[in-house]
Amino acid sequence: MASSSPETRITDEHLTLELTVRDLESPALDDASSAPESSSDEIIPLLNQNQRPRINIFSASYTRRKPREQVIKVTETEISPVTQFSSWIWSGSRYSGLLCMVLSSTLYLIMELVSDTFSVQPIPLFETAFMRCTIILILSYLWLKRIGQPIFGPAHARKLLVSRALVGYLSLFSFIFSIQMLPLSQAIVLSFLNPIMASIAARVVMHEKLKITDIGGLACSFFGVLFIFGPTLTVQVGSEGTNENPKGNHHIYAFLLGLFSSITGGITYCLIKAAAKASEQPVITVFSFGLVACPAAAICMFSFESFVLPAFQTLISMIVLGLLAFCAEVLLARGLQLEKISKAANVLYIEVVLSQLWIVSTGKAGSPGLFSRLVGCLLIFISVSYTVYMGPAKDTESQIP
Repeated sequence: MASSSPETRITDEHLTLELTVRDLESPALDDASSAPESSSDEIIPLLNQNQRPRINIFSASYTRRKPREQVIKVTETEISPVTQFSSWIWSGSRYSGLLCMVLSSTLYLIMELVSDTFSVQPIPLFETAFMRCTIILILSYLWLKRIGQPIFGPAHARKLLVSRALVGYLSLFSFIFSIQMLPLSQAIVLSFLNPIMASIAARVVMHEKLKITDIGGLACSFFGVLFIFGPTLTVQVGSEGTNENPKGNHHIYAFLLGLFSSITGGITYCLIKAAAKASEQPVITVFSFGLVACPAAAICMFSFESFVLPAFQTLISMIVLGLLAFCAEVLLARGLQLEKISKAANVLYIEVVLSQLWIVSTGKAGSPGLFSRLVGCLLIFISVSYTVYMGPAKDTESQIP
């Protein structure tokens, strides 16, 4: 069937528009499809009328998205249980700060056990400190580079990071000297004054609220330490009074040096918390400490001690201790970042309980002081359990003047 082809022309000064109406069955349309020169002037539909798909509500295509539950299940199956557990401890629980402190204390205990078990060669203390600080520096640098964080931290937190590094090494330096001049039990008791000094410094410097329950928990834990090491302290003081020791005149200076180490250690906890919150990355505080402590320990190693070349087994144990020290320092910084200092520091006393339980279970504890050890462990366990039971503090945000 042939039909006419009316034409309409609209002419303008700059534009000419021509409309042509054709029938679908017109032979002119077939001629146009066969002529290549006229195909450029017309628009040919991609689909004929008969080839156009019929669309209704049942055949309409929707965006292919997996349900939310299915996506969550897929991601959970792809992540290993160890990674999920680590992520939960790091930031997945309201108890993450306290859990990080518990793990940090446990790692310090493991370091003590490894050092006692595999110590086959005596290594000077500054050489040991240099080895650990070097491993901490390397691992923290690799951590920061992997996650893309600036190595020296943001500009507004660099003063806190430098202060943390300097005061932290000053505490380590004084502790090494005091432990060389004091009996071991006295040096340990002085070192466990750090949580008390940290709570006092947090109250004075950072204006953290120090409740009566916090003071009672710290006092109970420290009395537990005195119960554990009290008999040993009494015996050592009595032996020093009867025997004329040439180093006895310097005992008071060593005691003051150990006390100074505890005070600076408490201030270091506050600086770690402040720097970690300002930089939003606790590993930066560990890197800043290693950056200062590594060359300082090297200088002290060659100045005050003679270098001892470690054997292969001793070197392996020093590397393992360095790895454990890095993990313990990172968890300590993370716990202080998340939790109130008085609560986080009180949890550190759990290391004494675990250490004494290990000594009692292995039969190394003597029968005369066994009762006082158990009483001290019970006091510390009650104090730490009450801290964990009360949960994290609601007012963990502190103001820095």
